[in-house]
Amino acid sequence: MSETAPGTDAAERHRAGPEDRVLPYTRVLAFVIIPFLVAAAFLLLVLPGGTEQHFAWTIQPPVTAMLLGSAYAGGIWFFVQVAVQRRWHRVRHGFPAVLVFATLLGIATFLHWDRFHFGHVSFITWVALYVSTPVLVLVALILNVREDDGMPEGDDVEIPAPWRYVLALVGAASTVTGLVLFTVPSLLIGAWAWEVTPLTARVVGAVLTLPGLVNIWMLWDDRWSAFRRVFQAQLVSLACILLAIVVRLADFEWERPSAWLFAIGIVVSAAVYTLFYFSLERRATRSV
Repeated sequence: MSETAPGTDAAERHRAGPEDRVLPYTRVLAFVIIPFLVAAAFLLLVLPGGTEQHFAWTIQPPVTAMLLGSAYAGGIWFFVQVAVQRRWHRVRHGFPAVLVFATLLGIATFLHWDRFHFGHVSFITWVALYVSTPVLVLVALILNVREDDGMPEGDDVEIPAPWRYVLALVGAASTVTGLVLFTVPSLLIGAWAWEVTPLTARVVGAVLTLPGLVNIWMLWDDRWSAFRRVFQAQLVSLACILLAIVVRLADFEWERPSAWLFAIGIVVSAAVYTLFYFSLERRATRSV
């Protein structure tokens, strides 16, 4: 019987197991999506009052356009990370959220087909993206699903349990609110923080599911490296929503309690997310 060098079996198992890499298909998908996100974020954040002329559908009031633009701004940061990061686990938890968001917007498009600007280049682009993106993102998830073995990186730190439970609870609340807005918009149309239609209520609901579905994954994964880049994207989105609140104060129905709850909730969320992010960054720095 021939002898085997010490560590050979372990090395073979390592080579046969997950490589924790972003596959070429997923990287190419990110590069394809980024330009569309940049264009949409610019139109909705910089020119929110001009959607009747330059967007796929007229969005009123403009604060709704800016809210959707904030999701795209965070998406830019996220997909840049997908394009440049080498390890799949660093971005994997953003993909289920993107899948649900894109699917919901695709459904909303066909439910409210008459609201769109037929023939406009932005309409054609919108429909093409929200028909294809859910499928393309699902393929990326399926292809990459075996690439993460659940192991922390060498200098990784654990997210403390209190942080994980609190953020998962916040995520669950955001997701439930978003899904209620999407599935039964009539329940909240007259009580929302600003005027919404069935279509814009569904769009707001889709946006709210994004951070929620990311945070819920913390119940099963405590690696900071698995959330660091996704939380950077969430901070970008929150900064844009704060900007929207400031510049579109007049769009809010301040006599409604929901307007104050929304504004205060975003300010508190931004503060908590910032505190969480930098506390984990400090722990990571100390562990090096």
